[in-house]
Amino acid sequence: MLRTEKAFLTAEWRDLLLLNYEIAPDFLRGFVPRGTELDSFNGKTYVSLVGFRFCKTRYLGRFPIPFHSDFKEINLRFYVRRKVTGEIRRGVVFIAEIVPKLAVAKTARWLYGENYACRRMKVSWIENAQGKTVGYGWEGGSGWCGLKARIEGEPSLPAEGSVQQFITEHYWGYSRQKPSRSLEYRVAHVPWKVWAASHAEFSGNSSDLYGEAIARILSRPPDSAFVAQGSEVSVFRGNTIP
Repeated sequence: MLRTEKAFLTAEWRDLLLLNYEIAPDFLRGFVPRGTELDSFNGKTYVSLVGFRFCKTRYLGRFPIPFHSDFKEINLRFYVRRKVTGEIRRGVVFIAEIVPKLAVAKTARWLYGENYACRRMKVSWIENAQGKTVGYGWEGGSGWCGLKARIEGEPSLPAEGSVQQFITEHYWGYSRQKPSRSLEYRVAHVPWKVWAASHAEFSGNSSDLYGEAIARILSRPPDSAFVAQGSEVSVFRGNTIP
């Protein structure tokens, strides 16, 4: 089906670090937006902690946003699906998103009903003989929290039917605005090349943001981890699910 709608927001998402944890579906039931259902890979439900760089952000694809075109984001998300007249729309739901700019957080809350928080943040990219180490962090109530991964070699497209393909190829976003109402919006980008991580970890106490139950899950080693190269991205206006 040909889509002609105009993107509300365009940007580049770069150097996406994804730590993925298998999680019991019951942990996520209260976050699932109306009209969607939990998505799974080989019978396993995942939550992902994702750090990346927002670059060259533009409104309506044309107008740069002064002092807010480039920034970092870390989000905690899980995966859902929705059936629409024979089409299966695979999407993500954000439990919480962190940015270092208050105006970005307020705008995202207003437009998409997302749970954005404003925190001090940092990013690192270190290269040495052992490879590259990518890291993102934010300052929480109990000190700094961070995620990092070590990668080597050149990126490649995920293998067909792999968990990397499952996680990166969700092209819709869903927001639970009220118990009886959900928002759906489309996110368009090319398939991303990825590096498999040889070592990845999360550090710090994230309970002030995510709660004790999810913080305990993040404290253990991730079940999979990789870094995606990223690309240009278009985010379209949201519509209420009927």
